[in-house]
Amino acid sequence: MVKTKIFIFLVFFETLLLLMFSAYSVYSLTHMQGQLDAKRQLVRELSLTDVAFWTEARYTRHPSQADFFTAFQDFPSSIDHFPAGSIVPPK
Repeated sequence: MVKTKIFIFLVFFETLLLLMFSAYSVYSLTHMQGQLDAKRQLVRELSLTDVAFWTEARYTRHPSQADFFTAFQDFPSSIDHFPAGSIVPPK
């Protein structure tokens, strides 16, 4: 019986915590709208691209803008020189 009460308490607590995080995200989104608009304008003016996740290889800097064979520029069965290449596969 004690395990059941603990389980119900934890489920209730986690649900309450999830609702609090959701309410905070809505609150912060509405109050930070001016900052977001300013950042969007800066990105538009500077013509910035996607976020650079790694600074190593060309195909891991901007995965959405990489060409299809950049990872195999040395030869098709070459071993990848960079650790990020094992996380971001070639397209």
